[in-house]
Amino acid sequence: MTTTVRLPLRVEQALTTYCVEAKRTKSEVIVELLEQRLMGTDTERTPYELAQEAGFIGCVSGKNAGKAASKSKSGGIKERVAAAIRKKHGR
Repeated sequence: MTTTVRLPLRVEQALTTYCVEAKRTKSEVIVELLEQRLMGTDTERTPYELAQEAGFIGCVSGKNAGKAASKSKSGGIKERVAAAIRKKHGR
């Protein structure tokens, strides 16, 4: 079904910007928003999507990029976790 809606310029610009950034069509976004609003469809973002948007996923590139950054005077994260486990369990 085709429906025509007149959008204020600021809303149309925001929609266009969002669609370009999200690589989605205007129709997809509008249908999703209407479903959420009218039918109570819960399309909340997953924790993975939230972490990706926040820049936590895919923020380090390269094979060994994280190794040098995670090392400190007291050792890397793995070493510190292993030491804490050994300390706790007496090994």
